[in-house]
Amino acid sequence: MKYTQLGRTGLKVSRLVLGTMNFGPQTDEATSHAIMDSALDAGLNFFDTANVYGWGENKGRTEEIIGSWFAKGHGRRDRTVLATKVYGNMGPDGEAWPNHDKLSALNIRRAVEASLKRLGTDHIDVYQFHHVDRSTPFEEIWQAIDVLIQQGKVLYAGSSNFPGYKIAQANETAARRGSVGLVSEQCLYNLFERRAEMEVIPAAQEYGLGVIPWSPLHGGLLGGVLKKEAEGKRRTEGRAAATLADPESRARLQAYEDLLDKHGLEPGEAALAWLLTRPGVTGPIVGPRTPEQLASALRALEVELSEEVLSGLDEIFPGPGPSPEAFAW
Repeated sequence: MKYTQLGRTGLKVSRLVLGTMNFGPQTDEATSHAIMDSALDAGLNFFDTANVYGWGENKGRTEEIIGSWFAKGHGRRDRTVLATKVYGNMGPDGEAWPNHDKLSALNIRRAVEASLKRLGTDHIDVYQFHHVDRSTPFEEIWQAIDVLIQQGKVLYAGSSNFPGYKIAQANETAARRGSVGLVSEQCLYNLFERRAEMEVIPAAQEYGLGVIPWSPLHGGLLGGVLKKEAEGKRRTEGRAAATLADPESRARLQAYEDLLDKHGLEPGEAALAWLLTRPGVTGPIVGPRTPEQLASALRALEVELSEEVLSGLDEIFPGPGPSPEAFAW
C-alpha cells in the first residue's frame, strides 16, 4: 500500500479511501465486515462514512456496522483512520426536527456524541462538514470543534462539497481564532467531472487541505459501462441512463473505452489511477459493494498511465483549467 500525508497534517493515510455508503443499504453486515477486513489486510487504513448513511429510517446504520466491526478487536480501531460527517438531519423517528441538522454548535455536539456511540469509539480522526451551512457563522462552528478537539473526541476537521471561497472563509476564520481549520476537502472529481480544478482544488492546495474525490467512476460510467451494457452485464438507471442517452456523452465514453482497450487497461482501474496522478489529491473514495470490487480498486494502485494515455484522456475529457484563466483572458 502507498501512503501520503493528509494535507498539511502529519497524519499518514492510504492513497485509496474506503467509502462505506453501501454498507447496510446494499451490502449486509457480514459482507461489509469482510470488505473492511480485506481493506485493512491490504494496508488501506483510511475509512470514510457519514452519520446519515443507511438513509431514511435506517440513518446511522452504516456507522453501527463499522462499530460492530471495531468491536471485534485485534487492533481494528487503532489501525484505522476514521472519518465521518455531520450535517444531515438525524431527528428522532425520521422527523426533520429543528436543531438536529446542519452545523450549529448544538447539533455538532449532539451529532458527535451520537456518532461516537454508534461507532463504538472514543474519538473521530477526521470530522467532516457534509455541506456548507449558510446559516451558521464559522466562528460558531470552530468554537464547537475546538471544544471537541480539547476533549479528545475529534482530532481534525474536514469539509465536503465546499466551494473554493468557503474553504478560504473557513480557514481564514480559523486562523484568526488560532484554530487548526480544515485539513481536507471531499469533492466530486473524476475524468467526466473536472470543475473542481477551477477553484476548489487550488483553494485546497493553497490552504493545505488534502483532496478526497468522491464518485471517482462517475456513478459507474467510467467503469466500462458501454462494454458491460453490450454484454448485458449492466442496466443503467437514473442520471447514468440520462448521460448515456446524450449522443455526445456516449461518444466520449466510447472513445474512452477504446483508448484504454488499445493500451490493455481496465477502465475502472484507469479512472482511479488517473486521479492518483492529479495534483493535490490525497486519494479517491472507493465504495465497493463486494470484495471483488475492492480487489479491482486496489489494483489501480499498481497501474502506471503512460504520457500517451494521459494525453488521450485529456483530449477526451478536457478539464476547464484553473481560474481565472478558465473564464477570462
